[in-house]
Amino acid sequence: MGAVPEAYYQFVMDYAPYVYVIPESGPDPAWGRAAFAAAFAIDFLPEAYSAKQFEDRKTAIYDKIISLADWLLTQQCTDPAKKAYGGFKSAENSTYYYSVDACRVIPSLLRAYELTNDADYLNAAKLSSSTFLKTMQDQQTYGGFTRAVTIEDAWLLQLDVECLYGLIGLKMLAEKYDVANTSLYQTIMSKAVGFLREGFENLWLYYDPADSKWHRVGLTENEVYDDPLAYALIGLYDYEGWSLSCQKLYNFINTIRASAQYPAYNPAICWAGYIDVVSRFPACDYYDAVTSGILWKIRKYHDKPSFAFSKQIIEKHQNEFMYWGVKHTDYSYVENKQAMATVCWLAQLFLNYEEPQTRFTQILRSKGENITLYPIVEAAETVSYGEGIDIPAIVSPTRVEEVLIEPGYIVNDYLNVYTFTPLRQHDKIRRKGIDYEVLGVQALDFAGETAYFKANCRRLVGQ
Repeated sequence: MGAVPEAYYQFVMDYAPYVYVIPESGPDPAWGRAAFAAAFAIDFLPEAYSAKQFEDRKTAIYDKIISLADWLLTQQCTDPAKKAYGGFKSAENSTYYYSVDACRVIPSLLRAYELTNDADYLNAAKLSSSTFLKTMQDQQTYGGFTRAVTIEDAWLLQLDVECLYGLIGLKMLAEKYDVANTSLYQTIMSKAVGFLREGFENLWLYYDPADSKWHRVGLTENEVYDDPLAYALIGLYDYEGWSLSCQKLYNFINTIRASAQYPAYNPAICWAGYIDVVSRFPACDYYDAVTSGILWKIRKYHDKPSFAFSKQIIEKHQNEFMYWGVKHTDYSYVENKQAMATVCWLAQLFLNYEEPQTRFTQILRSKGENITLYPIVEAAETVSYGEGIDIPAIVSPTRVEEVLIEPGYIVNDYLNVYTFTPLRQHDKIRRKGIDYEVLGVQALDFAGETAYFKANCRRLVGQ
């Protein structure tokens, strides 16, 4: 198991369930406390409780889990006369009860129950699943979950793909915590997947019964938020494994590369906050930092190069990635707010990190050499690069028949570089004091996964 940065652990212990914390000031009063912030903190803390790193802090962690779970119970609607019965307020001062918040809270309460054996947590999770989510599903004829209902029984009728995240808790109940009602949960899950899969596979965010259409965001509806699709992905992955649907969405988004407008973007680190899925370019200049954490399990088992590289970058910039949005170019924050969801998910990434062990990484350790990668961050009138990152590589000369030699160059100016790190076109590498530009990158796959990358590089003249 990996090690969680101490600042991340302390942040959760000090501030959960607040949504945002302003450094040097404290919790952001505009957002206050929210159910999802408590839920994601609970998701992390039982893992920390069992980790050797925190062996001497078990009592404090246990007490924190109880305090968060008890607070969640105060956010649940317990009036059976209300349509929101069994749901959770989206924030402590809100009158809205969102389906997605129930989807987030249910597995967290079950994890709290697993640790504490407090039946109140189990009963709250069962009520939210069998009553609230069923109410939200039955409110319309499609099969997904109606977005939200207020305490006054007013509805938001859109159906969000993100609610596929709810499969995690529903499956836990069906298979372990409430097997007497397995058929009920299986029916709810089957109906949800049966309808939402179309939106998921085609990268829509929600369906609106008002016009009977799927929708994204932006003026042309070409853009998506990255985190709802990431949450939907891990929910469906938990339900059906590395299915064709999961592979299709992950591979589509994770192969969207940098653009002339945003040359520093690298999806292997994290996904952009907005992504144009029609033109296949990032649609903003920042990463949604939470995505690296949300995706940790999928990357650990199905995209090891991205798993290793994202962890390397985030570990090097631990403080910057505590903020909800970080710039592609230098990882500076978009807004001066540290985010509970982000810290909790990245803490899980750190805690579950193990160095990938593949045949190629073995070759790198025994035969490789260290080179320095300088990622391109600007490609306008001038070209500029980010800070250097040391990476292992196998380097070989390029043969004449492998490359079209450009005027002014000789074959010795070209190299083939084989790495586990996902290089990008126009990145710079430095080998033995000589700089080279990456001209092109080819991903080499084995058994359906990327095993390594081959980059063709040319010496930078004047460097």
